[in-house]
Amino acid sequence: MILGDAETANNPSRGLSLTLDDVFRRHAQRRPDALALIDAANRATFTGGNPRRLTYAEADRMVNAIAARLRDMGLPTDTVVAIHLPNIVENFLATLAVLRAGMIVAALPLLCRRSDAAAALARIGAKAIITCDRVGAFDQVHCAMGVAADVFSIRYVCGFGENLPDGVVSFADLLTADARDRAPAQDDGSRSNAAAHIAAITFDVGEGGVVPVARSHAELLAGGLAALLEAAIAQDAVIQSTLGPSSFAGICLTLVPWLLCGGTLVLHHPFDAQTLAQQMRDEHCTALIVPDAVAFRLAAAGLFAAARPASIIATWRAPERLATSPAWHVSGVALIDVALFGEAALVPARRRADGRPSPLPLGPLHAPREGADGIVVAEISRTDAGTVAVRGPMVPQRAFPPGIEESGLPHIKIGERGLLDTGYTCRFDADTKALVVTGPPAGTVRIGGYRFVLQDLRALVTGIDAGAKLGALPHAVIGQRLFGTAADPDAMRAALHAAGVNPLIVAAFAREAA
Repeated sequence: MILGDAETANNPSRGLSLTLDDVFRRHAQRRPDALALIDAANRATFTGGNPRRLTYAEADRMVNAIAARLRDMGLPTDTVVAIHLPNIVENFLATLAVLRAGMIVAALPLLCRRSDAAAALARIGAKAIITCDRVGAFDQVHCAMGVAADVFSIRYVCGFGENLPDGVVSFADLLTADARDRAPAQDDGSRSNAAAHIAAITFDVGEGGVVPVARSHAELLAGGLAALLEAAIAQDAVIQSTLGPSSFAGICLTLVPWLLCGGTLVLHHPFDAQTLAQQMRDEHCTALIVPDAVAFRLAAAGLFAAARPASIIATWRAPERLATSPAWHVSGVALIDVALFGEAALVPARRRADGRPSPLPLGPLHAPREGADGIVVAEISRTDAGTVAVRGPMVPQRAFPPGIEESGLPHIKIGERGLLDTGYTCRFDADTKALVVTGPPAGTVRIGGYRFVLQDLRALVTGIDAGAKLGALPHAVIGQRLFGTAADPDAMRAALHAAGVNPLIVAAFAREAA
């Protein structure tokens, strides 16, 4: 693995001088002919283009070409470029290309629609958006064009795929075998520590609305290193992921471990169990990243009998459910639980020998967890209000954009001693000397990787139909689900769709959900 020297590795937030692109370049030089990125075989069922299998040399050439195109478009250093793509190789190529061009990635969750994306990107002054022709039956590129029309700062809509509309900058030619192999124009070299510079912005939701969260290269590397070491992912491993790099967890559990181990990243667009299993067998995957409940369902279905990865990394977007989860007893397959605290932090922990989850530590979080000589990647504490607070190498250090504290707009709030309050309620367990998460932040609904302010959603639907109702119920797989009633559900769905809201909200008024 490429982690730098010992002093760097033991203080990832300050000493690490490598950027994410630096790590990728080194692997491209070390093993250019090795497979780097692999699309799902069923790609054509959810987006345009044939499945791609790229070596490091091919991927590096395409990253160079995309980065050069961004520079040729006149976008300067530190431009914020949004990426709104499914879990395909172009998502990772575009992410690395934006970083190689000296710009900042704004990672949009896939189900963001026009109103959500416009609200998020207007807050951070994005100047370009990279998308694709379609995702399923949804016209992804026209959504991006609508966002650009709504956000004054956006100058370019760029797209992968064929038959893109006029006005969209096509990137399709940059993925061919003869893509330009030239480096993009570089910045002026004024950065004293490139790894401390902002690399990516992801989006959380608080009671006041959308909250942009900016992370440096070093902070992302610290989060990814925590997952890599806890899962014992080996050098040149084959990692299969159902997560895209559209959140802090997505970046730290997919992009960063892949870069650090220098292996192969096998992508799966959720969810087709048969395709997932076939990929795992064909590519000899050694690690699989899936949502928490999916891991247990796949185990119950016997999926790991034929294909047996060394580890399963399960993401818990509702960490309060982790303590009461079933025991894990799949011989030869380790389960690594990753408790996700929104966009603030993630806490990976290998299951104990009895199959039960490990407790949430109070104090320093080491990577790996066992042994005090591990790298400290975060520190966990409990606030006077009884909520989980975090600080340290993986935690954002300041609000974004600069000066937002005086604007009155929602933003992350760094408290005394650098602590960031996650809003998750917890109690202290005197027997284990650990924290037990008891509930989510107040006022929010969590559906898979998406968070909504329930009060805002209710105001939205009653603005369309004064008699409409909207609520949330627990759900075993996705955490919660929305359900709604309206005098005319079809008209409500049409109005919500026209407003450009997340389809999870529209689906709340499906007749079978009512």
